[in-house]
Amino acid sequence: MRQFYIFKTARISTAEDIRKLQQVILTAFFVIISVFLQTIVLNARGAPESFADLVEDVGSSVVNITTTTKVESPVVPRGVVPEGSPFEELFRDFQNPNSPRQRPRNANALGSGFVISSDGFIVTNHHVINGADQITIEFNDGSFRDAVVIGSDENIDIALLKVDAETTLEFVEFGDSDISRVGDWVMAMGNPLGQGFSVSVGIISARNRELAGNYDDYIQTDAAINRGNSGGPLFNMNGEVVGVNTAILSPNGGSIGIGFSMASNVVEPVVKQLKEFGEVRRGWLGVSIGDLNQDMADALGMKEPSGSIVLEVYDGPSKDAGLLASDVIVMFDNKEVSNSGELVRIVGDTTVGRTVDVIVLRQGERIKVRVKLGQRPTNKELNKQVAPPEPTKPNEDAIDGAGLSELTDSLREEYGIDPAISGVIIMSVDETSSAYENGLRKGDVITDVAQKPIGSVEEVEELVSSAKSEGRQSVLLLVRREGQPRFIVLKFN
Repeated sequence: MRQFYIFKTARISTAEDIRKLQQVILTAFFVIISVFLQTIVLNARGAPESFADLVEDVGSSVVNITTTTKVESPVVPRGVVPEGSPFEELFRDFQNPNSPRQRPRNANALGSGFVISSDGFIVTNHHVINGADQITIEFNDGSFRDAVVIGSDENIDIALLKVDAETTLEFVEFGDSDISRVGDWVMAMGNPLGQGFSVSVGIISARNRELAGNYDDYIQTDAAINRGNSGGPLFNMNGEVVGVNTAILSPNGGSIGIGFSMASNVVEPVVKQLKEFGEVRRGWLGVSIGDLNQDMADALGMKEPSGSIVLEVYDGPSKDAGLLASDVIVMFDNKEVSNSGELVRIVGDTTVGRTVDVIVLRQGERIKVRVKLGQRPTNKELNKQVAPPEPTKPNEDAIDGAGLSELTDSLREEYGIDPAISGVIIMSVDETSSAYENGLRKGDVITDVAQKPIGSVEEVEELVSSAKSEGRQSVLLLVRREGQPRFIVLKFN
């Protein structure tokens, strides 16, 4: 009995161990299954087997756009009409120099867009509707409605349209393009080549691309985009618009997998302003600026070429605040400034009329200037101002070989120099000299040396000599050539 009891006890103990082992195995199995299912879900989220559900969710908000523009076209007779023909008089009118040679005709263009509100606001590209006399919107259900332009911004190529919404319209919302990552799936929708509602998918190939504008922030995608897709949405997998399809890079006009969509975080605030004001109101400093290179940085005693250097100060916010030509803007509204493009975007995004702190590097010191921002003029108004020239290439030699003179009334008249400009004029430059090699030319007016305004030849000589005595390898000159400002770096050997 005792042995049996022991055996029986041993058997009970073994059964419990087996049961525990079974529980462990079962738990492990459920863990493995859970991980496997989670992996499937994650994979489905990143690379769905089908985009059909997403298309059904957002497709009704995408529209086709047709524009009609009246243009003048020449009327040209087609052949010679025999004498006595009943059409002789008609064609004689064509050939009469006093008769109209042109007649109006309608030119059509196609594009895409998307609805952003139930009451009929639609976003598209500026170039899709620019100059159009009539804009027709085709909805996914086959209905048509005329649209009016609320406002547009050619700087980022965005326009806001409005249709009369007889019924509540399906619409989509903007997403946060800043959290989009290279490699994320995206879906483009639109009207490529006039083929009607079409879908293409791909990934984000790159971010923060710049093409030609001051406010560019493009998402690059390999989703197929063609002519007619312009103005259409680029969706993330949540059905949010993260970009507006705008341009492609192609040798033949067709898609080769390099398309560009303006980032939603640039578009959305512009759309809000267009909706509220009918125009975009961007902050404006009132300066002409440029980037620094390493030689310019060395001449200014900077370790690296960071910031944006002021070429010219116009009448307006910066002049009122005391900003000077040759100032290097290194911070704006507590934000570091690395280059001119970044400064333009930061200023443009700042509310008009707001007073901000601007940190500039002036003669080796960091100085704080408080500027009340104005409103950026239109491109047409800005084009009336003198555009900054191409940056001058740095040279290696000293300033020897230049003949300098104070500005006189006769010299101002001879060279067309504005009376408001102060400085000294270069009367002659030896083409074999270091001055010529450094980029100085006859007729150049030197206005600043080492970020200091000058008015006499003696001041130029003193500042250049002082720079040499301090052991500096170069000095920065601000000169005007035919009225346009430019920087020239003079290196000392």
